[in-house]
Amino acid sequence: MTEGMPRESTPVVLVADDQADVREALRLLLKSEGLACVGVPGPGEALEALRRREFACALIDGNYSRDTTSGEEGLELLENLRQQAPDVPVVVMTAWGNVPLTVQAMRRGAADFIEKPWDNARLMGVLRAQIALSESVRKQRRLEAENALLRDSAQDELIAESPAMRRVLAMVERIAPSDANVLVLGENGTGKGVIAQYLHQRSARAAQSLVKVNMGGIAESVFESEMFGHVRGAYTDAKSERIGRFELADGGTLFLDEVGNVPASQQPKLLRVLEDGEFERLGSSHTQHVNVRLVSATNADLHVEVAAGRFRRDLLYRLNTFEVALPSLRDRVEDILPLARAFLARSARRYGRTSLQLAPSAERALRAWRWPGNVRELQHLMERAALLAEHDQVSASALSFGAPQDAGHDLDSMTLEQAEAWLVKRSLERFDGNLQHAADALGITRQSLYRRMEKHALRDVSGDADAD
Repeated sequence: MTEGMPRESTPVVLVADDQADVREALRLLLKSEGLACVGVPGPGEALEALRRREFACALIDGNYSRDTTSGEEGLELLENLRQQAPDVPVVVMTAWGNVPLTVQAMRRGAADFIEKPWDNARLMGVLRAQIALSESVRKQRRLEAENALLRDSAQDELIAESPAMRRVLAMVERIAPSDANVLVLGENGTGKGVIAQYLHQRSARAAQSLVKVNMGGIAESVFESEMFGHVRGAYTDAKSERIGRFELADGGTLFLDEVGNVPASQQPKLLRVLEDGEFERLGSSHTQHVNVRLVSATNADLHVEVAAGRFRRDLLYRLNTFEVALPSLRDRVEDILPLARAFLARSARRYGRTSLQLAPSAERALRAWRWPGNVRELQHLMERAALLAEHDQVSASALSFGAPQDAGHDLDSMTLEQAEAWLVKRSLERFDGNLQHAADALGITRQSLYRRMEKHALRDVSGDADAD
């Protein structure tokens, strides 16, 4: 049984002591200092409380009813707390002058110690210092994890002059302020990632993180670690803890691109965190809680996937509170030239050619092209034009529509290893990094494809994700 369940916004201290009057005195002291307290009478209850919620700090006695003198129960509890929640600092309370127990506690990972009977000022000073230090460490780890993901926070311009895109934009404007989950549908390259960014920036979560995940690029074997994180020692190569994508997006928005590629075996775990906001890091029994708004995207027909038994119906219902269907670029002709000019201007600034403009012949050619690669194809075409145009006006002859020919792709002159690497890379590019579709096209399993990607160092071949 726990005592004094606090509000979530207040830093909470776990107090473990077998004397009810001690727990009550500590509860009143902490309350007067603006801290909350959950009191438990023994080690078992302390570990159970830690499994149910998060704590800013733990304050534990060295002795309990089983053994009131040696401190072994307290030391055992200390080790279990450190193993179950290594981020929570543990302060041990010891009898005055019990130096051996204090030394043992510090050796086993105690953050500090308090002598009984305690001095209120020293007790509060120790607890506040440990809570502040722990919070600083958490923020630093989160910042490092975000930097490691190389999140692109640059805002892409959303151009919507065509009637088709104006309808889409009107809907997005209506649903953006809510916390409702959104499923963005559309062909590859239509700008699903831009819509996700637009939804986030116009929501109440705009000041928090937008974390992007390409579900087609995550192997099933590392899905849990990537999405939920892991603790040190969770598996052979887990040398340190890892913060998962859901934890990074806490308070903000999580964008799951190519969500149709979530493996069937992992879909129940994704469904649980969407329903309850709860998960455990791989290798840990400690349940964590997150508040995340989910935006998903796919070019697949998830209703067909549900009918085929490859995607859970209840998961689809959780993802598509609202559906936003993006038109292809060929269905929004009025946007082609404004987009082309915006992309050309961006690339021209990057390459120091700010006077570049589209010639009338180029504009006619751009409007006439069918754009099988949609907005992403147009973006790449304008970047090549900014690099290769010989004059300040980009003419139709300077535009290289279609895939460039590569004389090096002559299979007759390749070794078996070179041919395999080229075929894998070609398939991944063809399906924009979608592992399942690329594997199906090659006639191999997804795991076999992933092994070949690692063999040929092809883990980052999905290209620019700006227009996903």
